[in-house]
Amino acid sequence: MRRLLIHPAIDGDRLSQLQNAAPELEIINAASNEEALSAVADADGFFGKMTPQLLEQAGQLAWVQSPTASLEHYLFPELIEHPCLLSNMRGLFSDVIADHVMGYVLCFARNLHIYLRRQMQSNWEPVGGESARSGFETGPGTVSSMDESHLHPADCSMGVVGVGNIGAEVCRRAAAFGMQLCGVDPVARTVPGLLGEIWPVDRLPELLARSDFVVIAAPHTPQTEKLFRYEQFSRMKPTAYLINIGRGVIVDLADLNRALDEGRIAGAALDVFEVEPLPADDPLWQRENVIITPHVAAASPRIAERHLNTLVENVGRFARGETPINLVDKRRWF
Repeated sequence: MRRLLIHPAIDGDRLSQLQNAAPELEIINAASNEEALSAVADADGFFGKMTPQLLEQAGQLAWVQSPTASLEHYLFPELIEHPCLLSNMRGLFSDVIADHVMGYVLCFARNLHIYLRRQMQSNWEPVGGESARSGFETGPGTVSSMDESHLHPADCSMGVVGVGNIGAEVCRRAAAFGMQLCGVDPVARTVPGLLGEIWPVDRLPELLARSDFVVIAAPHTPQTEKLFRYEQFSRMKPTAYLINIGRGVIVDLADLNRALDEGRIAGAALDVFEVEPLPADDPLWQRENVIITPHVAAASPRIAERHLNTLVENVGRFARGETPINLVDKRRWF
């Protein structure tokens, strides 16, 4: 009988579903580190937080399931070198995070981030000026400064950096608004029906130069750390907006603040940061052209159900000797 070790222990309801999905599997739900260390020696599979100490005691481990999609906090050299397969939880958040991205886009396009602040001041002032409002006598016959201060999404382009599950879903949402799309990715080469060609990462400067909205949907890897610095912001349009729902370490915040100070870009929306929580004295907090959300782009009442479904699927596959879904390349961190 193959053995699956779980640590930290999961609740009884989830454990029962795993047992029902794989009755031929012995499941050890270890509540303590001591129990896990004792059981891992002859465990074939593992779900939970793998550590160097646990891996050192593992004698026949063939598969590890990460409880998260991100792996920068999970991987360590011994696990990368170990012959076991590693799968993650990617695919749970794609639509949720894509909705969050489009929320940012619509806020900037319609100046909602500005109007919410003005509402708190009882300030009835349209961006572009009240004097630009067309009257009943003439109607909207000409393009006013008010019109020019509000973007039409279908006239805008979006560049997506990292066109994996999340990036592809961002493209689908943006396409529904008529936005023109481009993307760069080290692996993906197409989003069927939306992007006939995804560019290699060395074409990032071209993406930056043509995009009105630049969306970072990449994972944290050695290649993406500090990928966005002052040079990248300088390549963007001065009217363009940066959106980061990938990983905080991808964007150098000191360089972003400098670019915003100099008007190199129009604004930014950030859900993830180099340091979390974002320090209270960071200038980003006080910028009217910046939207800050506290790492909540993936928050949804649907995620726990999807997480369990993925776990049940992979435990069942493991019990039947099948290849798990969501296998990752440990050396590339995704």
